[in-house]
Amino acid sequence: MSPVFLLLPVFLPILGGLGFFVLKFQRDSARNAYSEAVTVLTTALVWIAVFAVPHGAPAEVYSFTKGFSVTFQVDGPGALFAGMISLMWPLVLLYAFEYMEHAERKNVFFAFYVMTYGVALGIAFSADMITMYVFYEMLTLVTIPLVAHYADHESLFASRVYAAFTIGGAGLAFFPVIMTTVYGDRGTFVFGGNLASGYPAGLMQAAFVLGFFGFGAKAALFPLYDWLPRASAAPTPVTALLHAVAVVNSGVFAVMRMTWYVYDPAELLGTPVQIFCLMTAVFSLIFGAVMALRERHFKRRLAYSTMSNLSYMLFGLMLMTPAGLTGGLSHMVFHGVIKMLLFLCAGAFMHVTGKSWIFELNGVGKRMPVTFTCYTVGALSLTGIPLLCGFISKWKLLEAGADAGTVWGWLGDLGLIISAFLCAMYTLSVSIRAFFPMRGKDRFAEGEGIKEAGWRMLVPIVVFTAVNVAFGIWWQPLLRFLEGIAQGIF
Repeated sequence: MSPVFLLLPVFLPILGGLGFFVLKFQRDSARNAYSEAVTVLTTALVWIAVFAVPHGAPAEVYSFTKGFSVTFQVDGPGALFAGMISLMWPLVLLYAFEYMEHAERKNVFFAFYVMTYGVALGIAFSADMITMYVFYEMLTLVTIPLVAHYADHESLFASRVYAAFTIGGAGLAFFPVIMTTVYGDRGTFVFGGNLASGYPAGLMQAAFVLGFFGFGAKAALFPLYDWLPRASAAPTPVTALLHAVAVVNSGVFAVMRMTWYVYDPAELLGTPVQIFCLMTAVFSLIFGAVMALRERHFKRRLAYSTMSNLSYMLFGLMLMTPAGLTGGLSHMVFHGVIKMLLFLCAGAFMHVTGKSWIFELNGVGKRMPVTFTCYTVGALSLTGIPLLCGFISKWKLLEAGADAGTVWGWLGDLGLIISAFLCAMYTLSVSIRAFFPMRGKDRFAEGEGIKEAGWRMLVPIVVFTAVNVAFGIWWQPLLRFLEGIAQGIF
């Protein structure tokens, strides 16, 4: 099949999202059917592309000057990222139908929600730095209205902070995009790097640092993290899918592309640049865990947890070893499954009760046993308990840090262990409060109208719980694929 086929999964949801402004749906049933149809069809096209389009074959869509073009291709990392979001999007869209049932401006919300799917796929299928950068910037633009959707003071301020951090980060990343295009083969993604011989090493290493922090802004890397907890003001379907998977993982994905597919990690290994970036990731993962433990707002606690776990992935990437890349990619997948589950559970609680603070969870597990049983499975997985998928990726990262054979790798492992203990405290304390309320302070045991959310919200929660357990038991096929990516096979 021709690589031009990749235009379909990328542009169908973008055009489908624009269709909301033309069709102007008045009935929820028609709007929901249209949204799900576009999304499911896009998912089918993604999987056809992954299996039918020759890997590594580029499709140039548009060239606007020599060396600068929009080009798509399928390869191992692109198939991984695209496959990951394509399976999650239809499920979370189903969740959004119930969550947004009584919201205003639903046509606008679902228009941008569907468009974001196509833009994220554009990042996944990018064949070079320029194309990835174009869609990286588009991802910011189409998600700003989602963060600001409620149009109250908190949401509007959060959207401005989000725009400032992510557009500012893209400004930093623009320098390495230009430099790698000039000193490489148009910044084309080739495993092991493609920089031309004789490039100015000092200048290119400085560009790498700017790219690490610039792309890392979407991954909430310290000190560019403040937008992420503020973005919890957005509707939960946004914070779950966009700010736990698509947007934040696009930052990690971009850093991975730059490190392993444009630069040669073997030439960066052991340099001050590598050590600086590695230790920044270690500090960020501990800092995020500490902030999560201090936070009393349910979704903001999970947002700080996301910051911490994104830096787990960056730690693996900055080890610049195949084992580190395997660990980082595995945590990208498994953390996406886990954090999706936790955010959906938090959103169900907030939707049903109208509450959002940790102390207001007291005793709610009696009224919402399915939701908080599933939440507890996710919390145990995120902590790193065996037989759940979080254990697999954290173990791989610990192994990679030890195998690196450097003091920096061992310091990173120490940071991972500290963060895991903090994670147990800030996630499992929610379960304890929900199922074992403080005596005399059970706010929900006698409450009226507190019950499980509807089936459209519960189905995705149960599915992500099942996937969490399934990957924890049967993880070998995925890990073999990830190891193949790390060795340049896929």
